[in-house]
Amino acid sequence: MRIFHLSAECYPVAKVGGLADVVGALPKHQNQAGLQAAVVMPFYNRKFVHESQFDIVFQGTSLLGTRRIYFEILKEQSDKLGFELYLIKIPGLLDRENVYSYPDERDQFLAFQLCFLDWINWSGQKPDIVHCHDHHSGLIPFMMYHSALYTSLAHIPTVFTIHNGQYHGAFGWDRLELLPEVDFYKTGLLEWAGGINPLASAVKCCWKYTTVSPSYLYELTKSSNGLEYLFYIEGQKGVGILNGIDTEVWNPATDPMLPSHYNATTVTKGKAANKAALCQRFEIDKAKPLVAFIGRLVDEKGSDLLPAAIERSIEEHGDTVNFLVLGTGDAETEEGLKQLKETYPAQCAIFIGYDESLAHLVYAGSDFLLMPSRVEPCGLNQMYAMRYGTLPMVRSTGGLRDTVIDFGDEGGYGIRFDQVSVDDICSSINRAIDLYKDSRKLQTLRKRMMALDFSWGRSAKEYTDLYQSLIS
Repeated sequence: MRIFHLSAECYPVAKVGGLADVVGALPKHQNQAGLQAAVVMPFYNRKFVHESQFDIVFQGTSLLGTRRIYFEILKEQSDKLGFELYLIKIPGLLDRENVYSYPDERDQFLAFQLCFLDWINWSGQKPDIVHCHDHHSGLIPFMMYHSALYTSLAHIPTVFTIHNGQYHGAFGWDRLELLPEVDFYKTGLLEWAGGINPLASAVKCCWKYTTVSPSYLYELTKSSNGLEYLFYIEGQKGVGILNGIDTEVWNPATDPMLPSHYNATTVTKGKAANKAALCQRFEIDKAKPLVAFIGRLVDEKGSDLLPAAIERSIEEHGDTVNFLVLGTGDAETEEGLKQLKETYPAQCAIFIGYDESLAHLVYAGSDFLLMPSRVEPCGLNQMYAMRYGTLPMVRSTGGLRDTVIDFGDEGGYGIRFDQVSVDDICSSINRAIDLYKDSRKLQTLRKRMMALDFSWGRSAKEYTDLYQSLIS
């Protein structure tokens, strides 16, 4: 069974968020299970490309409206990621450094999809399954089934995975001319709220769509930025499959980014050594409980509440707790965090930006990881934290609800709260501080977390079963 994964991101080629981690891991584990999975993504002028060798396996042209574009399909030579990696390069369009935020982004991703379809249509590289990820590849199912150019692809099943239903990639009908020859009687399959909506179109046209956690499948019917009714009426096509994590990359026993390695048996000593290194870097006291936040500073993550929640906790508890924030995003939130650092320099470690090595050290060296998310389709950070023996403090939503059991419940190991509010965040911090004082219980919870299996093996099998049901 040959599967092509279509994505805008893939770790370590180009990463902005969790989409990259999923697409960088799932195909590898599918191959280990006996499938033939490959990733197809845009070409980005980034470090990975410069450090790798590629073969040009196809050259061709596509029409973007009346504009003829030349493209190349580049294949990474060694399959060093554990799967075949193909990059679509379009001079002047898909050969830039950044993944998003260009003014012609809509054209970029539409061209990416057209070139992919032209490649598999004309090269004989037809897969058994086309697996699209998020709106950047959301028009592929429609074009495969309702464009005269691609009738030879119409029998191939498509699966569409929604990593974040808040982003649709919508644009106006004036850009319909950029699509290839389509059946105009079917253009209603493109439409939502008066425009062309790639995410909505994918849900309508794909054979099956998946969400990255079971809870998120239900939550999309309640909150999906205007697509709630669509997810309600198309619910029979939906399947919730919880993401996994790459346990080879995220392994405290072998992680090359850590100064000290450890496992579940040596977690106490190992975390203490990494915490010492982390606290030394930021000049904070290693003897105090350390509550960390890693992620984008955006409303979805509840990060706008961090400055107020941290300040209140420090005022309530004095100098008995420390905080560390690693992230970038909203300017007002960044400024609030910087002011906290100036006001409480001995208790607040603030790193504006993102550093992969530092993130690994934060997971290993922190005691608690705070995730007050308003929306969290799956969440990987809480799984990374538990893999490293760091107790997650999460709002009960999406994949956070599916993966974290409160330590007050039977078999629990984390801290859960219900509301995205300063009150609930501070209440959770209070519980964390109390738990930190009970070192024996904390060590028990750490070992319990590290014994959990969040690997891709389970998830990969669920996808395989889904593919098989479509083919048969």
